[in-house]
Amino acid sequence: MLVLGLETSCDETGIALYDTEAGLLAHRVYSQIAVHAEYGGVVPELASRDHVRKSLPLIREVMAEAGKQLSDLDGIAYTRGPGLVGALLVGACLGRTLAWSLQIPGVGVHHMEGHLLAPMLEEEAPDFPFLALLVSGGHTQLVEVDAIGEYHLLGESLDDAAGEAFDKAAKMMGLPYPGGPELSRMAAEGDPGRFSFPRPMTDRPGLDFSFSGLKTFTRTTILNCAEDGVLSEQDKKDIAAGFQAAVVDTLAIKCKRAMKQTGVKRLIIAGGVGANASLRARLKAMAEELGGRVYYPRPELCTDNGAMIAYAGAQRLLAGESSELAVSCVPRWPMTELSPVQPHG
Repeated sequence: MLVLGLETSCDETGIALYDTEAGLLAHRVYSQIAVHAEYGGVVPELASRDHVRKSLPLIREVMAEAGKQLSDLDGIAYTRGPGLVGALLVGACLGRTLAWSLQIPGVGVHHMEGHLLAPMLEEEAPDFPFLALLVSGGHTQLVEVDAIGEYHLLGESLDDAAGEAFDKAAKMMGLPYPGGPELSRMAAEGDPGRFSFPRPMTDRPGLDFSFSGLKTFTRTTILNCAEDGVLSEQDKKDIAAGFQAAVVDTLAIKCKRAMKQTGVKRLIIAGGVGANASLRARLKAMAEELGGRVYYPRPELCTDNGAMIAYAGAQRLLAGESSELAVSCVPRWPMTELSPVQPHG
């Protein structure tokens, strides 16, 4: 089955072509960083307009690279939610229109299910069951995965997601947008032990997260360090290192607790923060310590992309699922509401 995947949930336009027999044939991601940089964050209306401008040209590029025609497609997968409603509507309208015009099935995909299944696109994919740490810009969740569509939420952030905390801490430090990746780059040159950042909610039972306290500590540290309101470059590096170490430690402690609690030894890391080298190294060491293994998609498939949507959609299309013709988007959509995928013959 040849499936075209469309991802337009926020500020990246992702288009991909996935073949259930040959694998990922081609994909493109266009980032809107330059569009939103002057505003210091994503402007929903501008995001929607940019998806309109970029989606069709990217589809043409992907089809050309794979040497395929639209008439070769067997299905369309598009992100139905969660995300920015205007951005979601661009992909959903385009996906439903293409599916209708080609007389093939189309299916709306859950954005986080796409992230969760992204490691399946790699040669060494995990077997079920496994644990998933989903760390994207807007979500931090620990999920027990028994099969596609069979998800049990073990813990989630009670306030800011880890990615949001990275971006907000970076903004406090005056780092350019998007701040999270820039903070990580600075952390590599800093001293993580100079400041005693807390590890929130690790001193109590449970698998939920909280990162708002780290933001408060960061702000206080900046105010104490800044001379005439200005941080030195070394101060920035040390604050970045301390902040990142606290987030990584917190995530690792919770993942270790989940592995011990469930007895599941396979852990996947997905979402934009999953590309963080420090987090990958720490979780790899932790999993091996417990006799387990960690899996993650290649860095380019950690951020929002069409490949993960094409793969997740293909699994549901193979099982006979399809979405109704009417366009429907769900800006807020708990992943636990998804139905299990029935095995196909």
